[in-house]
Amino acid sequence: MQTQFQKILKQVRDGKPASMTFEATGIVYVRNFYPAERLLLLGAGHIAQPLCRYGSDLGFAVTVVDDRPSFVNRGRFPEAQEVICDAFPKAVRSLEICEQDYVAVITRGHRYDADCLRAILSGTFPKYLGMIGSKRRVAGLFQLLKDEGIPGKTLECIHAPIGLPINALTTQEIAISIAAELIQCRRRDTPRRSGSTTLVAEDIDLPVLEFLACSREPKALLLVLETSGSTPVKSGAMMAVDRNRKTVGTIGGGCSEHAVLLEARRIIGTNGYRCVEVDMSNDVAENQGMVCGGQMRVLIKGIGG
Repeated sequence: MQTQFQKILKQVRDGKPASMTFEATGIVYVRNFYPAERLLLLGAGHIAQPLCRYGSDLGFAVTVVDDRPSFVNRGRFPEAQEVICDAFPKAVRSLEICEQDYVAVITRGHRYDADCLRAILSGTFPKYLGMIGSKRRVAGLFQLLKDEGIPGKTLECIHAPIGLPINALTTQEIAISIAAELIQCRRRDTPRRSGSTTLVAEDIDLPVLEFLACSREPKALLLVLETSGSTPVKSGAMMAVDRNRKTVGTIGGGCSEHAVLLEARRIIGTNGYRCVEVDMSNDVAENQGMVCGGQMRVLIKGIGG
């Protein structure tokens, strides 16, 4: 199984998606590993700052673009994966936008919005494209672009005005409305996965993968298979532990995680596995201050025995 993690680690380091399949109690589960989706913020004004933070928290790899060095810099956007100071059309071309990208056009004016859209619409249409502005401003800009030959059906695919209509007023509220629309777009075709054999978490937890793939010490993998109720993590959450009690990752913390780790230490050094049910709504958990009240089914798998 260590070889399997080595292959997964190589793929994700190369920026490619990967998946792991395994059987437990006669059921085949799939745990996917997908690179972070790109969120491109075209404009580094006041809304971009909270939106960058929220986007990063949601697992996006955020890039911020502006042509003003006093606005687009690491000091203002510490959470961004990349900051680019350049003219918008040139930056858009260099980013090579693809159909899996999310793009928010939040520049400081009509002229720059038009420059961004012209550059974007000359290439691949992204998964999400939103533009800030009032309905009047949006209508005027769209008419200008139609007159330049851009099809109306293409313009209809742009989320404008950007964000879900939640009566947002402050910059933070507007950023939240945009973040909510990003989630809506991301999850549009995602089935609800309670009890599904395709696990919910699809992030790349690099420290856990490196520990599982690179360390030759016998260890145990802890993987959440199913959840119900209010749990701190969803299915697909991973952690690992070795004989020296070194742990990497988490399946939620607290007394329940501690109990599963005790079971895991018994399996280290073997190639066996077992599934344990974790009830986080019992009196013991409540007395220890745990705020969650759901249940989890956790696979414990020995590796390197």
